[in-house]
Amino acid sequence: MTTAYWQTLQELLEHGKLIIDRPAGQPHPRYPDLVYPLSYGFLENTTAGDGDGIDVWVGSLDTTKLTGILCTFDTVKRDAEVKLLAGCSAENVQTIMHFQDQFMRFLYIPKPEEN
Repeated sequence: MTTAYWQTLQELLEHGKLIIDRPAGQPHPRYPDLVYPLSYGFLENTTAGDGDGIDVWVGSLDTTKLTGILCTFDTVKRDAEVKLLAGCSAENVQTIMHFQDQFMRFLYIPKPEEN
């Protein structure tokens, strides 16, 4: 069952259209002091807990490879959702977690290594 979960997310990432609406180095649209350290976007034609597309953090490696997920609780909006991490190195994951820690509570779950 766990394998099917990760496979489904991997297929969604591989076959979905990734829209980068917040490139690395750009400020958040509502909070200009909050600058994205890595590119951030969503998968077109998907729906997350907030009603928008499923969010995706994009790292420095192969962006079609699912690295893991962040289960988040936004303390400002008071909502929870899952964000995909695509092509993230260990350093990218640390950068994302540091960024998210400013306003969210989260749990990072790395994708299990395939045998």
